[in-house]
Amino acid sequence: MTTVRQLLDEKGHEVFSIPPDATVYDAIKTMSERNIGALVVMDEGKPAGIITERLYARNVVLKGRTSPLTSVRAVMATNVAYAKPEQLVEQCMAIMTETRVSHLPVIDNGELVGLISIGDLVKSIIKHQEYTIEQLISYIQH
Repeated sequence: MTTVRQLLDEKGHEVFSIPPDATVYDAIKTMSERNIGALVVMDEGKPAGIITERLYARNVVLKGRTSPLTSVRAVMATNVAYAKPEQLVEQCMAIMTETRVSHLPVIDNGELVGLISIGDLVKSIIKHQEYTIEQLISYIQH
């Protein structure tokens, strides 16, 4: 079983963020440039929320707001589920499924240490399953 810590050690701990007073336009531009789907909103060095492409679509586009005039604070999610480094990937998958989110900030002792996506979890689970299959094939052949 893979932990979030192990996943981050492979993937990396880099987290892209944005301040709450930035515009939604800046957030979407950053996500596009980085080819990512979410940014952690940092306020005075602490995670204050998250902004995602989904939140943009629902809270800006569908409400007739304009990206250059809307602040991240106005559309970000503030009640954010998060993961801890010692949690198992499968536990995080359950959290994401239950809360219907595709990104989890990883918090260790109150500090943001990473961000994991549903894609990261699926990739990790597939890798683990492939390893298990290889071991079973090896066992059967010998």
